[in-house]
Amino acid sequence: MSYEGIAILMFSSMIVMLMTGQRVVGAIGFVASAAAILLYGTGGSDFAFSGLMKVMAWYPLLTLPMFIFMGYVLSESRIADDLYRMFHVWMGGLGGGLAIGTIGLMVLISAMNGLSVAGMAIGATIALPELLRRGYDKRMVTGVIQAGSSLGILVPPSVVLVLYAMIARQPVGQLWLAGVIPGLTMAALFVVYIALRCRLQPHLGPPLAEAERDVGWPERLRLLRAGLLPLVIFFAMMVPFVNGWTSLVESSAIGAVTAFLAAVLKGRMTRAVFETSVRQTLAITCMFMWIIAAALSFGAVFDGLGAVRAIEGLFTETLGLGPWGILILMQLSFIVMGTFLDDTAMLVIVAPLYVPLVGAMGFDLIWYGVLYTITTQIAYMTPPFGYNLFLMRAMAPPEIRLGDIYRSIVPFVAVMAMALAIVMMFPEIALWLPGYVYGN
Repeated sequence: MSYEGIAILMFSSMIVMLMTGQRVVGAIGFVASAAAILLYGTGGSDFAFSGLMKVMAWYPLLTLPMFIFMGYVLSESRIADDLYRMFHVWMGGLGGGLAIGTIGLMVLISAMNGLSVAGMAIGATIALPELLRRGYDKRMVTGVIQAGSSLGILVPPSVVLVLYAMIARQPVGQLWLAGVIPGLTMAALFVVYIALRCRLQPHLGPPLAEAERDVGWPERLRLLRAGLLPLVIFFAMMVPFVNGWTSLVESSAIGAVTAFLAAVLKGRMTRAVFETSVRQTLAITCMFMWIIAAALSFGAVFDGLGAVRAIEGLFTETLGLGPWGILILMQLSFIVMGTFLDDTAMLVIVAPLYVPLVGAMGFDLIWYGVLYTITTQIAYMTPPFGYNLFLMRAMAPPEIRLGDIYRSIVPFVAVMAMALAIVMMFPEIALWLPGYVYGN
């Protein structure tokens, strides 16, 4: 069998295993190990061992447990409840104000956790019932929560960008900084859409009655201080890093310690909160480390077969595409895969193929990491099998049907596609901040 045929067989075998419900690390690791041993004999076991050693020796990976712990401490200590109460009081008087506040909540949750699933869970449990109870349209509500939760993998500290940095061999700090302006731009576009839509159709997001917002200024200021706490933690972590006073790992430790102390000072660091945070941090960190090790092994076998050169020949010679045509086709492939895979699976499957090709075409790999992340966000919410669609259905009340969830996301997907096009046309939106910081 030709090398191209072996590469296609490996890829298709992995897809079949994933579609049967196998764990991502099991499917990728099994195919990589089996192919390595069949192709190279007993020496093929070195691929898996080498991948594991690369993971263990990659110092920036220490940021992963730090940020995950920080996010779980803030989530489990119910600081998100205070955030939503703040938006309720300060923005409830606007048409669509609570929906806009939910987007703000999601941005802050993203800066606390870096996982879209956490944003979805918090939005569905805190914001969803409140918005429905106050007469918001169910399609508007579900669309807002899904769109807002997707910001978790773009706004730093993004766990997905840590994985991309490992596989693409790019600096995590630059990738995080590259995601700041695109993430805030997308959030701003969501806010503009909600405000305009609720102004044209006020019944979709009615303002709160004066009685519900009638709280004294001492309470307003108390809520404002509570809402600003995640920002204080974020800046305590990022300012020393941006100014070069601390390394990335040291900054992540500052963030974790600051979040822990904040929960202690607010009297919410109970034994149950601490135990849950540590257990969840350990579970998710180990899962990601095994996935990275499996992905590196798979990529090593794939690269040894010349699969990257075969893909390049397919795009440039067979299809006759130029660099931008290839780039757009790559983004479309992410959207297709996103109908049945999560972001981690997509990354570890195609990054070993796409990243070298993107670099060979002369595109910036930091910029491409942001494009991948935005496209993944779109894929998460693209019917019929988008990842977030089914998460939303699992968390939503019975009166919200799957058809409502499908229809709710259409305008938000359009807004995200607009954001993707803007970042593609103007790469400096992503590259200016890391260039400014690291240039200094």
